[in-house]
Amino acid sequence: MSNAQNTGNEARDMRPTRLRDALRQARIEAADRTGVVVELRDAEVARLEILNEALDPLFAEVPEQIDLFDRGVSQGETPRLWIDVVAHIVMGRDKRIYRFVQDTRFGRIVLAESHDVPVIVDAVTGYVARRMIEREHAMVAMPVAEPVVEKKPRRRGLGMFVLGFVLGAVALFGLALYASLKSF
Repeated sequence: MSNAQNTGNEARDMRPTRLRDALRQARIEAADRTGVVVELRDAEVARLEILNEALDPLFAEVPEQIDLFDRGVSQGETPRLWIDVVAHIVMGRDKRIYRFVQDTRFGRIVLAESHDVPVIVDAVTGYVARRMIEREHAMVAMPVAEPVVEKKPRRRGLGMFVLGFVLGAVALFGLALYASLKSF
């Protein structure tokens, strides 16, 4: 019985040790994968920051009164360099190619794609110019008009309320009179 008891104790001691070792190894592997993912994300952010700095001269030329553009790098699950609310730059699948995209009501379209920063800077420059022209056209097409203010909206509303009240009272009185005459 002593041998059987020892064999059972050894088996119990062996399983947790193996599982413990397997858990330790799995944690090490997960940490390595996480480290690689974090390094890739950091590399993406660094490349987007380089592009952001290359765009500084362009946005320095945009007049201050034009508030169409809100440029900045977001560091979410997928890092992005935002140009405005509908256009941004992300890194391609190989993490070395810049992809300049615009979200439209029909889906996302790729405006430019390149490994080279100057090519993307040129594409963003063209996009910024087009957006500024669209803004100018919108401002010309929609002249600023004086708001039309009605002088007596409360009096008219109050008058309609009183008229409705009086007509309702007359209708109820007539209905009550009709019902009383019908019962005789």
